[in-house]
Amino acid sequence: MRKLFGGFGSFLQTPYGVVIIVAVVWHGVLWGLDIRFNLIVSALLLVVDLVVAYYLLDRLTYFFSQFVLPIQNKMDREEIYSRVKDFEFGKRGPTLFVKNGRVIMHEGEQNKRGPGVLVLDTASALVLRTDTEIKGAVGPGIKFTQGNEYVAGSVDLRAQWQFIGPLRSEQPFLNPTPISNPKAYNDLHFRRQQTSGLTRDGFEVSPTISIKFSIKRPEKKEPTESGVTSQYGYDQRAVRNAITREVIQLGTSENSKARLEWNKLPEHLVVNIWREYIRKFKLEDLFSGEEKSGLQVIEEMINKRVRQEHVEALNDTGAKTGEWLDSLDFRQLRVRGLEIMDVRIHNVLFDPATEEQIINQWNAEWMKIAKKEEKLLNEKEALIEASARNEAIKTFARTATQKFENPIAPTSDPFTILQELILPLRETILNESHANREMELELQKLEEIWKWLLVNKFDFHKGQEQGNS
Repeated sequence: MRKLFGGFGSFLQTPYGVVIIVAVVWHGVLWGLDIRFNLIVSALLLVVDLVVAYYLLDRLTYFFSQFVLPIQNKMDREEIYSRVKDFEFGKRGPTLFVKNGRVIMHEGEQNKRGPGVLVLDTASALVLRTDTEIKGAVGPGIKFTQGNEYVAGSVDLRAQWQFIGPLRSEQPFLNPTPISNPKAYNDLHFRRQQTSGLTRDGFEVSPTISIKFSIKRPEKKEPTESGVTSQYGYDQRAVRNAITREVIQLGTSENSKARLEWNKLPEHLVVNIWREYIRKFKLEDLFSGEEKSGLQVIEEMINKRVRQEHVEALNDTGAKTGEWLDSLDFRQLRVRGLEIMDVRIHNVLFDPATEEQIINQWNAEWMKIAKKEEKLLNEKEALIEASARNEAIKTFARTATQKFENPIAPTSDPFTILQELILPLRETILNESHANREMELELQKLEEIWKWLLVNKFDFHKGQEQGNS
């Protein structure tokens, strides 16, 4: 009874109920005042009032329904009018709002069937389907759905950063198993395994990898069917492929399969490429190199693999072979409607015991290496010393014999010859001494020899003159 009276009360609140109540009250007043009226005329007037009320309600509903949503064309006006009419009679379909790629709805809203409406912000897009087929992608704006259509999946059009691997504050190779908080340990172990890879010499390395990616964007931004132009770009084909192109990841137990969501594929591809390249380098090579370190080479190659159609191959030791291969990873991203803009590798972690092992190996070999280097340096020093000595002898000979370019006269005495030898050396030392103490000492010695020659030359000539006389 309560439901019956409740429904009757709701009816009386409608324009039709108001018209009937007014007619009944009016005729009740006339009957109470004993004023005669014609039932047929009153019935005809009631019908006319109901028709007028229906027409006014219909037109007013059509007019005001246009302000419920920001529609821009005549077809949308008809659609929103139809949805408001269905809502009036309780036969409406789902009304969903999509914000940043996430569908926002009331509980049980998505399970409703019937003509509905979707409102998408400029960063969202989705794909509609029926039970038997994919209908197509929907971009930012308003979309009126049919009774058998529902959302197959939604995407965020904005560029996104994804971080995988250990956190900056974590040390997964140091922390022991926490008995008090096993969940924290499991999470830590999971992040370590996300990017774990083995080097060529068998050491485990686990870095943090950051990936910037998005739904593939069109070259030119164009408005959607609703007349909305998204600042993030909207490619209908890329959105459809991202949601409908299924990628299956095989599990590790009993060949179980898991469907990769569109935003999980970049992570999956990048980690596999990282593990492929880390096997080509030794641990010490990751942090050293002639032009680039091993980590820089790996980061560069990962970016090329996900952004170029063709890449240069590396051999088993990480050196370029000169052979160009097709990038299957880039092709898979393009088929799925995705693009990766940047990949970065940082916060590289490994077992500290590994570092100690390498240091011990270096300590065992450093003396051998040092002695070998010392021997090479001594040999090089001896060669340089011998070469310098030979060059000095040649320079001395050239300087001392400057005065003897012409043949020596037979009448020349030995003191004059010695003076001709000493004079160029004396002049050279004067020009190049530059206040050098050793050169000044040499110059003093030459001065003493020069004085001795002058004295002895004078005595020599005096003795010859006395002998001739």
